[in-house]
Order: sequence, then structure tokens, then C-alpha cells
Amino acid sequence: MNSSLKSLLSGLVLLASPAALAGSATTIPAFDAKIATARGASSPGGTTVTRVEMQGAVDLLINDDNQVDAAERAHLGAKLGSTTFLTGVNASAKKYLSDTYELNDTATVAAPLGSYPVAGTPAELYGATGSLAYASVIREGYIPNGQGVANQVTLVETFNANAGGYKAVSYFTPITTQELVATLSYPYYSTQATVDEVEGALAYIYQIYRNSSRLYIAGWSGSYHSGYMQGYVVAAVSSDRRFVRFVEVLTYGE
Repeated sequence: MNSSLKSLLSGLVLLASPAALAGSATTIPAFDAKIATARGASSPGGTTVTRVEMQGAVDLLINDDNQVDAAERAHLGAKLGSTTFLTGVNASAKKYLSDTYELNDTATVAAPLGSYPVAGTPAELYGATGSLAYASVIREGYIPNGQGVANQVTLVETFNANAGGYKAVSYFTPITTQELVATLSYPYYSTQATVDEVEGALAYIYQIYRNSSRLYIAGWSGSYHSGYMQGYVVAAVSSDRRFVRFVEVLTYGE
């Protein structure tokens, strides 16, 4: 398997794996320490906190136990409301912080989000055939008006309920359009996705999040008929947070 793809999936699969419980007493100081390091002149972004640096800090709050608890969310909210904290944080880093805060609202009950196979094959919807289209499974649905929004618990429970019982995700994280393009472009079973497929898939996903900028990703792994499989799922969420398009991609299997 392509080494870049291995690196990507290693990170994504961590999202779908149980983690040791740490709790806010550990994760909040760790977050603050990461940000302090990111502000250092010798850090990759210099004294400016970049998106990658913010992601490294914010993800500490969720990957210890696959959720952001009330104390951790309150800490993120305080940082978002602090002009002192946001000074020296670039726009993309601030958006990652804001998107994570919104998605992880600490709700414990999922909203009733439908998830149904779409009409047409991925190749038809992407307007191109190839490894990406072959490896894709697409579902979508909406939450009835007044019955909630597509938050973390809703996305996770909805995907898992329709995942066939042999795979599951633990949590979603925000991604950018550029990150989505890079992810869609990785080889599948050592076969390179075509440019037309990637552009078609991007356009199809963009239909949903173009007005909201709400785009998330999660990794999964599992076994099916005694064979190991792994991949990722992209969730594009509409501006009212009621409609979601899930694009699941199988990236490796044996």
C-alpha cells in the first residue's frame, strides 16, 4: 500500500480506536501546553498558531476518550471568546477551533437523521469511473425540522447504525476542501484515482457544504469474512445542519 496512504489511514484509524481515558484534568493542561509551544518563535508557524498546530492541541481533548466533555468544551468556548487568546491565531486555526466546538456540543442523544442510499452509482454521480468511484458508498438523509442538528453524536450513531455491523467510527473531525482533495486523491488498492473522479467527487460533496463550510471526516477499520478492511467517511453538512451526505470510501482490504 502507498506509504502516504498508510500514514493517512494510521491517523484516521486512531479516530476509530479505543483510547485510554485521561479526562479534562489532564487534557486541558495538555491543550494549553500545546498552544504555548505553538506560539514559540521556533515552532513551525513561528509565533503564529497554524491550523495544524491548533488541530494537534484541540484533538487532545477528544482522542483520549472519543468525546469532548463539558469541561473541555467550556475551555474551548472560553478560548473562542478571548481576544487575547485569538491574537496570533490564524484564520484557519480559529476555524478548526470553532468547528470542533460547534460539532462537539456534548449532546448524548442523537437526532433522528435519516441515511439512505442515493439514486445512481458513484461513477454516475462523479461523472467518471475508476478506483475512487468503485470504492465509494454514498448515503444521505435529513433531520426533521425542530428535532435537532447534525452534531457529533448524531453523525457517529447514524453512520454506525448503517455501517453493516463490521465497522464503526468513534468521532469526526473538521477538514478543509484542500484536505478533502488530498484525501480523495490517494491511491486505492495501489490504483491511482483519476483527476476526473476526484473533481467529480469533490463537486458532488461540495453541493452540500458549499454554503455552510461544515465538512468532517472519520476513519474506520474492521473485519469482514475474516478479512481486514479500512477506510474513511466524509460527512458534508448543510447550512441548517439538518441534511447530511455521507461519502464512505474503502481504501484497503484483504
